Amino acid sequence: MESYHKYISVTFFFLSLILPLTLALQVGFYSKTCPNAETIVQQVVQQRFAADKSITPALLRMHFHDCFVRGCDASILIDSTSTNQAEKAAGPNGSVREFALIDQIKSKLEQSCPKTVSCADIITLATRDSVVLAGGPKYNVPTGRRDGLISRSSEVNVPGPSFTVSQAQKSFSDKGLTLNDMVVLLGAHTVGIAHCSLFQDRLSNFQGTGSPDPTMNKALVTKLTGVCGSNPNVDPTAFLDQKTPFVFDNQYYNQIKSNMGVLQIDQELALDSLSSTLVTNMAANNVGFGQSFAKAMVKMGSIQVLQGTSGEIRQNCRVLNKS
Repeated sequence: MESYHKYISVTFFFLSLILPLTLALQVGFYSKTCPNAETIVQQVVQQRFAADKSITPALLRMHFHDCFVRGCDASILIDSTSTNQAEKAAGPNGSVREFALIDQIKSKLEQSCPKTVSCADIITLATRDSVVLAGGPKYNVPTGRRDGLISRSSEVNVPGPSFTVSQAQKSFSDKGLTLNDMVVLLGAHTVGIAHCSLFQDRLSNFQGTGSPDPTMNKALVTKLTGVCGSNPNVDPTAFLDQKTPFVFDNQYYNQIKSNMGVLQIDQELALDSLSSTLVTNMAANNVGFGQSFAKAMVKMGSIQVLQGTSGEIRQNCRVLNKS
């Protein structure tokens, strides 16, 4: 009996070493089952980027909002039904777009390799490709995710634009991401846009003071006031990077150091002692920012992923497969 227990203990020990390696995401996951998968994704993204360069921030936002709710499982793509309000219906996801691009990629992949490539991997790959097209870093994306079976609007709880650094850090920490990861990932705002409603108070009535946010550059206040206008029925957008809004670079950090942050959380990054040194480091090294961003994206893309037999490979990213 004693030898039997030793055998069981040794067996479980080796399984504990083997299983994580077996289930880990891996670069080239589809090399045998769908060798052209990444090429297909890249080609469709490239065609769309040629027509609209704003797909880069759109896909970055989609990827971020997907991974922060139930993990990177493409639950953000599922449409609502008469019996379920999906993540798409949640307020923070109202501005998430480019679902049609994901549909187009999925359609081509289904033609080439039916029931093989997950929607979750499509989001991750498409986001990477759009970053590269915008001048960002080239990096390998581990794949092997499977698609989630649950999508509820009530579960959507992502960091907001008026968060303090400490509040945002808590949100990122809950997902296993560090303060450095957070500062680097928010660098995606270098190609981002925001609706005026998300920062309107900073222009005229910051925290009920009746005055603009004193930390915002006065010239920027004037500029954004003109962009946003005074019509409450219209909600225009503004670039978060005032210099190179379509180029993925480190200008975002240089601007928030000069009090040119549009969103409150952006400006807080440069002012808060928790994050100001990291901001300075990113502002001084564009190559270093790119490398750090790539690592942080791969890390974020691994949050609570489904693998093996968990979830499914959706044939239509908007709906669950029929059982």
